Amino acid sequence: MTKDEDIDEVHTGFQFDNLARNNMLVSRGIQMPTAVKTGTTIVGVVYKEGVVLGADTRATSGDLIADKNCDKIHYMQPNIYCCGAGTAADLEMTTQLMSSQLELHRLNTGRQVLVRTANRMLSQMLFRYQGHVGAALVLGGVDKYGPALYSIHPHGSSDYGPYQVMGSGSLAAMSVFETRWKPDLELEEAKLMVRDAIAAGIFNDLFSGSNVDMCVITRDGATHVRPYEVANIKGKRLGKYNYKRGSTAVLSSNVKKIEIVSETVKKTPSSTDESMDTA
Repeated sequence: MTKDEDIDEVHTGFQFDNLARNNMLVSRGIQMPTAVKTGTTIVGVVYKEGVVLGADTRATSGDLIADKNCDKIHYMQPNIYCCGAGTAADLEMTTQLMSSQLELHRLNTGRQVLVRTANRMLSQMLFRYQGHVGAALVLGGVDKYGPALYSIHPHGSSDYGPYQVMGSGSLAAMSVFETRWKPDLELEEAKLMVRDAIAAGIFNDLFSGSNVDMCVITRDGATHVRPYEVANIKGKRLGKYNYKRGSTAVLSSNVKKIEIVSETVKKTPSSTDESMDTA
């Protein structure tokens, strides 16, 4: 093999150049970024005639609450909605992009969009970005094949099942479904189960909180209720803390007179040298 052929040869397989680069950066004392906990509790459950989705409404920025009434249930199609956990900006843009793509798909085919189609398009889109788009989704809807529910992970993998949970409060929410779920749930049973699952996430996870939002999807359409319930009610102060003037005794007082020794006013040399535009 000549040198030219060796240069033009295409090497296939895994690429580990980034690993060597990262190890070199660490050896030079550069601290690598750590994973960020973004919070949220989102759930979904299939019942006899449709799907019920639920979400909390707390958005966080580190240890701070950025929004107490964040809408985490996103419209995809009249028969399909999805709940989002992760980075708020990524979720907004991902769901808006996919909603428009699904609408184009509906117009091109002239048929109602299948839930599995939305799942495939979302999974393929997220897989292309290898987890750099922070969007974890619970996708639910009703089509000609009946109700369907998926959970989609940021790296592009997806799960199908009768109930799904995602987010930092998912462990508490999953315990509710694993304890109480049964086949052929009635609507009120499903709504109560979703409410209790979101409440479990709210009261057991600091990054979930505020209200319970809910979306019920059937063949006839979807009903998006927010808030379905205000789970985390702000407490009221029982005592009064307004004291009358003079209630606190003055032990001593000391008044010092400030004398102005000199005062200097600097003027701008000319109007052309003026530093601030006053026009």
